[in-house]
Amino acid sequence: MAVNLVTKFLPYVDEMFTTESKKSLLTNNDFTWTGAHTVKVHKVNTVAMTDYDRDGSGVGMSPEEGDPVLWSRYGALGTVENTLEEFTLTKDRSFTFVIDKMDKEETDGVLDGASALARQQREVIIPEIDTYVYGKMTAGAGTKETEVTLSIDNIYDEIVEGNTVLDNAEAPDTGRVLVVTPDTYLLMKKCPDIVMETDIGEDMRLKGVIGNLDGLTVIKVPKKRLPVNFGFMIAHPVATVAPTKLEEYKTHQDPPGISGELVEGRIVYDAFVLDNKKMAIYYCENKPSA
Repeated sequence: MAVNLVTKFLPYVDEMFTTESKKSLLTNNDFTWTGAHTVKVHKVNTVAMTDYDRDGSGVGMSPEEGDPVLWSRYGALGTVENTLEEFTLTKDRSFTFVIDKMDKEETDGVLDGASALARQQREVIIPEIDTYVYGKMTAGAGTKETEVTLSIDNIYDEIVEGNTVLDNAEAPDTGRVLVVTPDTYLLMKKCPDIVMETDIGEDMRLKGVIGNLDGLTVIKVPKKRLPVNFGFMIAHPVATVAPTKLEEYKTHQDPPGISGELVEGRIVYDAFVLDNKKMAIYYCENKPSA
């Protein structure tokens, strides 16, 4: 005699693991795109210093024969001019899906518009934006090191050297962030020269900060959100503008032609590395070993 065993379905969803975005620690929103699709930013030059001509012997003369530059006791007459950087938003992304009313009822509420929208944000939208922003930052970095294979023996020296590059470029001393993959972080933990300060406030831990090293705030980002062969990146938020001009999500109950919920979303965003501040980004690629 056969026995029909009972199958029980629980109102539980096996959610994917996701990581919160950390791009707010690496970027800024200094510019506003309100009422515009493109923003233009001025760059203004400076002039060189020279020796003051105290006795006036060079007044009215050019430092080089045939050069029409006006000359005074203060030196050659320079000109302060401006050039423009243009930033146009290029990412206008959207999604939509339907949850049928009977599907929702007969799955014990597992298929719910609000939870599905939150899942879409966690598993699709945030990873996409992170990947795009990190890609723009590494591509626009002022310094790119591509010939290093990171190891336990050299990871500390490479990070300190990168930080020194920012020092020599006169990037702001405070607020720098070190971005590492879990694999790079593993090398750091095994390196005997690295002793990270881990006394981090709870507010910073919630943002994803895992420690401090050589004055750098250390954050760990999954490698699938980063360029291939990513080793580490040192960046100051002042270098990258990452605007989100529009972010809207809507849930329509029983719209025309649908018995259930229609969910729609749209997000307009981009990321730009400022030309005069690109030296505040140092990117080290982890060259695969032969």
